[in-house]
Formats: sequence, C-alpha cells, structure tokens
Amino acid sequence: MWGMNLRRLMHPDAGWLDEPGRGRVWVVVVVAFFGLAIYGFTVGYWRAPLMGAYVAVKLPLLVALTLGCNGLLNGLAGLLLGSGLGFRQSWLALLSSFAVAALILGSLAPVTFLLAWNAPPPGSEEAGRAHAAYLVTHTFLIGFAGVAANVHLHRQLAARAPTPMAATGTLLAWLGGNGFLGAQFSWILRPFFGTPTLEVAFLREDPMKGNFYQTVWRSLESTCGAAALPVLIGAVALLGLPVAIAIRSHHQPH
Repeated sequence: MWGMNLRRLMHPDAGWLDEPGRGRVWVVVVVAFFGLAIYGFTVGYWRAPLMGAYVAVKLPLLVALTLGCNGLLNGLAGLLLGSGLGFRQSWLALLSSFAVAALILGSLAPVTFLLAWNAPPPGSEEAGRAHAAYLVTHTFLIGFAGVAANVHLHRQLAARAPTPMAATGTLLAWLGGNGFLGAQFSWILRPFFGTPTLEVAFLREDPMKGNFYQTVWRSLESTCGAAALPVLIGAVALLGLPVAIAIRSHHQPH
C-alpha cells in the first residue's frame, strides 16, 4: 500500500484526489514530515547539532500551521474559483504538493549537510559572510522545491478543473494565501539557520519583530553587494519561468 501510494503521489492519476482516505493521507503526511525533518536538520546543523534538532521539528510544524490555518480559506477559494475540488480534496492536493517539495528537499539533505560541514564554523571570522551565503543558498533551494511542487499541483488542478482559468486562478489564490501566511509563520518560528552571534534557542525572545523579506534582502546585499537587486530579479524570473511554462503546457489540448 505504501509503495503504491508513494508512486501515485509522484505520478497522480485522475482518481488520486477523489477519495482522500485515511491510508492515503497518512502516507502523504509521513512523507512530508520525514522529508522536511531530515532537510531541516541539515539547515540548523551549521550553527549547532541542537539547532538542527530544533529545525527538524519546526519545518514540519511550519507546514502544519500553514495548512491548518489556511484550510478553510483554501477550500473556499477552490469552490469559488470553480476548481472542481471540495474541502478535503483541496486539502489533500495542497498536502501532496508539500510532500513533493519535502521529497525534493530530503533528497538534497546529503548535499546540504556537507555544505554545513565544510562551511566556516560559527566562531570564525568568516561566520557572518558564511551565514549570509548559507541563508541565500537555502532560500533558493526551498524556492526550487516550491516551484516543482506547484508545477505538480497545477497539473492536478488542470486535470480536474473545468476550465484553464479556474485551474490557474485556484493555483494563484492558494499560492498567495499560503505564501503570505507561511512567510509570517517562518518568521515567528525563527531561528532556522542560527545567527552566529546569538545563543541557540527554539524561538527568539522577540518573534514578532522585523519580517522575513527584510532579512533575505539584507543577506542578498551582504552577499552580492550592489548586484543584490539584479540577482533578486533574476532569481524570481528563474523560479517563475518553469511555473509559467508548465501552466501553458497543461492548458494545451491533448
């Protein structure tokens, strides 16, 4: 059962979302949890093994909070935009996309672990620059996994929605809501990478201070200098292009 459900997760057929039974949901939940936990450990390991253990808990928690708090909104958006999916089907579709991202990130865990192992240690003179490069690298990897997951999600929507506009509109609505809330939760649940000058902790003392986007921009400036804006525009275009191409291909008549 597990092997069959895992194959169907990666290559879903038309009936994948029809009957979100308990066995199917548990397979997707377990895949998402372990993929994110393994990758999360490598994210925090550079600062300290304890930080790695914290992040292994917080990444799955971040996804659970995002889907849990946005579940009703996602279901309503799917119904209003004519996706052809009910609340449980919408939830399974989104959970499946997170599981796909988790599989990608989990497969990258050996590489990111070696990256943390060979980076300048937190106590070195190069720790600040290493931390900035580390944050930018992982942001790009997570963005790449997110693009692949959303291409997978749009494929499912395109197969079920009565019109291309309904599939694309639902995807964009889900991306907007989950992206905004997920970024906020990621900021509240910080640290994930562990600033070298701060003590290792599960949460910061001031979790509501600042925002995620400001930190990423400062890291880009520290890493790329005056080229930060062109690098950011290029990264967004690079990550968005596969989604645009996939949407167009999914809407072509077969």
